[in-house]
Amino acid sequence: MRVSVLTREYPPSIYGGAGVHVGQLVPRLAQLVDVDVQCMGDDRPGATAHREEYPPGANNALKVFGADLSMVASLPDVDVVHSHTWYANLAGLLGGVYKSVPHVITAHSLEPLRPWKREQLGGGYELSSWAERTAYEQADAIIGVSSAMRDDILRCYPQLDPGKVHVVLNGIDTTEFYLDEAHDFCDRFGIDLDRPSVVFVGRITRQKGLVHLVRAATRLDEGTQVVLMASSPDTEEIKQEFATAFDRLKQVKGDDAIWVSEMTPREGVRQVLSHATVFACPSIYEPLGIVNLEAMAAQTPVVASAVGGIPEVVADGKTGLLVGYDPAQADDADYVARFEEEFADRINELTRDPQRAAAMGRAGRQRCIDEFSWEKIAKQTVEVYEAAIARYHDRPGH
Repeated sequence: MRVSVLTREYPPSIYGGAGVHVGQLVPRLAQLVDVDVQCMGDDRPGATAHREEYPPGANNALKVFGADLSMVASLPDVDVVHSHTWYANLAGLLGGVYKSVPHVITAHSLEPLRPWKREQLGGGYELSSWAERTAYEQADAIIGVSSAMRDDILRCYPQLDPGKVHVVLNGIDTTEFYLDEAHDFCDRFGIDLDRPSVVFVGRITRQKGLVHLVRAATRLDEGTQVVLMASSPDTEEIKQEFATAFDRLKQVKGDDAIWVSEMTPREGVRQVLSHATVFACPSIYEPLGIVNLEAMAAQTPVVASAVGGIPEVVADGKTGLLVGYDPAQADDADYVARFEEEFADRINELTRDPQRAAAMGRAGRQRCIDEFSWEKIAKQTVEVYEAAIARYHDRPGH
């Protein structure tokens, strides 16, 4: 079988979970099928890259569409095209038509559930939403990265045939993320290994709920360090909102509030996770949350909001603690304040009981090994390709 994987992100240029997913999946897929990779951005080994620069001066979403068209023109002869995120969905849709092959989509997020993207994309949000919806309607198979994600797909796009929507979980490479005794990155960032620390890793975006964590952290026990490995703000507005909240946190926590604004290499992230007492994931929307798997593989317990696919990763009371959050009440200031208060309480619960936290960390790593191997995920992905090919050939006229 010959497959072309269409993606915006590809190693070494990765900034989000979709890029991590593709970067981990492709080498495992290559053990089972012939894989071609089409990505966006600068040239890099193992992929054909397409720059987002046409039409000149256009809205950024239109430039993505320009790169999509370039992808389609570069497709080799394949049996399946497989696109990841709205950035590549249009290329997958047109590529399938152009090459007369089935189109498979992996859904890492859904535009209808990310309305805050309007402030990032401007009128481009209408374009991204259109591209996603149209591609989903015509795709031969759609993969949700969790059961909750599959439910969201069918809720947002009720016209879809449920039979073409599959679940293949995200995974984790437990040889890349593990309990790392090294601590030079921790030393560089000023983290005291003899005191408890709470760590966040992610982009500065509304989706990740970082501002909620920063506000909650003012309630953490004295002596608990708050380490925010946070970069790449979506907009100037969210950057300023975060910076204001962080300034308030510094007034309370002083040097125990640590913001690492640089993009840190994965070995540095692994170290910081390994030495953390708790990993915090306050997301308000999360199809699965690979970063939680990375923390668990490093034997760190997770305190997370119970949204999307997170409860399918974090076993409440066993590998971490979950905090209920209802996105429909995001505009209710009292509700949000209660959520932030409970989030702080759950973190304090674990920092006060390091033995319990360590036991949860060990259970988390074992769960990663048992349930989230990339080899298993690659095999399941090929099975979806086979189902898509069969469905494509059952269409009228094929």
